[in-house]
Amino acid sequence: MIFLASCGGSSGFIGIGLKAKFQERVASYPPQSASRKISRQTSFVEVDLRSNKNAIQKTSLHAIPASLRASVPALAQSLFSYGGNVPLAQAFALNVFLFVGLRKKLLKMLTTEGFFHALALATGLWATLGWRGWITCVLYLFLGSAVTKVKFEEKEKLGIAEGRGGRRGPENVWGSAATGLMCAICSARGPKFLGIPSHLYILGYVASLATKLSDTFASEIGKAYGKTTFLITTFERVAPGTEGAVSLEGTAASAVGGALISLFGYAIGFIPLKAIPLSIVAAFVATNIESVLGATLQGKKNLEWITNEVVNFINTLIGAAIAIFCGMLFL
Repeated sequence: MIFLASCGGSSGFIGIGLKAKFQERVASYPPQSASRKISRQTSFVEVDLRSNKNAIQKTSLHAIPASLRASVPALAQSLFSYGGNVPLAQAFALNVFLFVGLRKKLLKMLTTEGFFHALALATGLWATLGWRGWITCVLYLFLGSAVTKVKFEEKEKLGIAEGRGGRRGPENVWGSAATGLMCAICSARGPKFLGIPSHLYILGYVASLATKLSDTFASEIGKAYGKTTFLITTFERVAPGTEGAVSLEGTAASAVGGALISLFGYAIGFIPLKAIPLSIVAAFVATNIESVLGATLQGKKNLEWITNEVVNFINTLIGAAIAIFCGMLFL
């Protein structure tokens, strides 16, 4: 006991002596030199000897809160999930970011109102189908807008060009993609919904956009390059741009438009290889049915409510239905 106490006492004296010696040596340095020397020894804490305060210096990685750093991988996995079902708030926030970044480009293809309706559509698609459903619709928008601009001035002089310089409004957004959004929502309801497997709803989604692009290619290329146009119901020769008119050039373009979206759906792993011909055929058949509807119903007396957008919706609905039915038989 006495021995330990004496050792402890001597250590205490030694410690006090060392501390006094350290303070004496520190006092002999200029304040700035001491600050720089200690800063080099510790990369995260800088000691200010003059004010006796600690100034925390964090690296860029440590500047991010630990909870946020931990959530980044989970957030990325959720947002870019192949299966969709992304939380609506996350899908909305991401689309706001994307739409703001692409607003100059998008506002060349969409009216201001169409821009906000497209934002709502994009949010719904990302929440239900994930990035693959979103990018497939974006491809349709870009290709549809591009083909609309083909020989636009010439079509405008003939009075058969799309209004507003080809920019899409809310009615165009939903006329083209309402069926697709319905298929997307159904696919997210589970492995089966209303007796139809989820993967067939995805096929219906791809086919609906393929149908609309097929129709757009047929119409715009037919008006720009069609040499001879006939009414699909009577084969009577009519002027380009007439509702229900078809041409060889437009018909060929129709098949190309439907194939582009269908092949893209396969390329991103959205639909299987065997589904490509089903989507292309569904789009082609539905587009020709749309021409019949345009010739027999659109613009007729007492049927003013059957506008071009209504016909587009029916057109895409038929395309999706044909693809889903064929998928049940062959997939």
